[in-house]
Amino acid sequence: MQRQAVVSSDLQSVGYDEASRVLEIEFKNNTVYQYFGVPAGEHRGLMSAASHGKYLHAHIKNAYPYERVR
Repeated sequence: MQRQAVVSSDLQSVGYDEASRVLEIEFKNNTVYQYFGVPAGEHRGLMSAASHGKYLHAHIKNAYPYERVR
């Protein structure tokens, strides 16, 4: 999945596959997590948020199943 670099103190890049509704987050420590069943609106909200990290923690992290992929 292609990810887009973001300006954040915690996140390095964000990718999203609308067909499968998978959100992929690469953190500054090089770990990568995939979140499943994430609606496109949540991805748009994350990308337009003033703080990507705060949005992730408030709206996505505990709301969708996820797994570490790296």
